Amino acid sequence: MIRVVFNQKGGVGKSTLVCNLAAIAAAEGESTLVIDLDAQGNSTHYLLGGEVVDEDAGSAGLFADSLSYRLRSRDPMDFVAETPFENLHLMPGGPPLAELQTKLETKLKIYKLREALESLKGRYKQIWIDTPPALNFYTLSALIAAQRCLIPFDCDDFSRQALYRLMENVEEIKADHNKKLKIEGIVVNQFNARASHPRRVVDELIAEKLPVLPQHISSSVKIKESHEAARPMVFFDGGHKLTKEYRALYAGLKHK
Repeated sequence: MIRVVFNQKGGVGKSTLVCNLAAIAAAEGESTLVIDLDAQGNSTHYLLGGEVVDEDAGSAGLFADSLSYRLRSRDPMDFVAETPFENLHLMPGGPPLAELQTKLETKLKIYKLREALESLKGRYKQIWIDTPPALNFYTLSALIAAQRCLIPFDCDDFSRQALYRLMENVEEIKADHNKKLKIEGIVVNQFNARASHPRRVVDELIAEKLPVLPQHISSSVKIKESHEAARPMVFFDGGHKLTKEYRALYAGLKHK
């Protein structure tokens, strides 16, 4: 299964969601790959910490290879790095992605990622794609390559205003480029169950029959500690409430 986590608004927890769900899959024995398509490289930092990544490696290297004049492209596995966690691999992101974007758009390389992932599906049972907070070349590439799309939502009014257009964009990309793409659900993230505003917003989205997933992820300082330690929650504190919520979300996705 290839999943992309996408929202055009920053700060909604895309990278945290990708890394924690992928880590749970790996912890359960699934061969899992995280692809970081964000020039900020948050997923890369989360899974590798301060480890230095070769600029020719990772997702930028994969896309740069498509601009070369070689008759045969390199194996996509050449751009994959190991993480400290068993069954979990990473195609790192970072600043070189921003430098490549204009060239890739000019050369119409929008299907490169899908082609690469077709060859990787036999090696990984799960592939999770982290995207930048914009509907740009890399996000479009991910939506064209994926089978499922998860939308993180932080109960912010700006997020809600953008949500409807975001879902329209995904459906448009499905119609034009990827018939297999499906919005798997809206993930309520950084949720404060004690506050009335988040509860009301979520109830209203459900009343509108939007695909809000039942498993919400709470707001907790523990996730920041997990970021600092460069260890997803299942490896950082397996018994924490937040870890149990991620596990419940993952289990729900597996049985949908």
